[in-house]
Amino acid sequence: MFKFLKITCQEANEICNKSQYNEATLLEKVKLSLHIASCKFCKEYSKQNRKLTNIFKARAIDCKSHVHCMDDEDKELLKEKLKEMSS
Repeated sequence: MFKFLKITCQEANEICNKSQYNEATLLEKVKLSLHIASCKFCKEYSKQNRKLTNIFKARAIDCKSHVHCMDDEDKELLKEKLKEMSS
């Protein structure tokens, strides 16, 4: 009766990846939840995927708080290289 809710591990992994970026539909999330309830491998994959996503999000926030600029010496060196290439 609910065969349309069954998915493979491959599909579960794809939905898990989409879900991390809020791209999964409600039906896909339901399918993933049902699959994870019965598949320890996909449950672990989902857990690790969520952990990695949180690490990268935290790192991205940290990076945004720092100003990244070239120092004057590197800027001059780059200008010289560009002049050499255009000559």
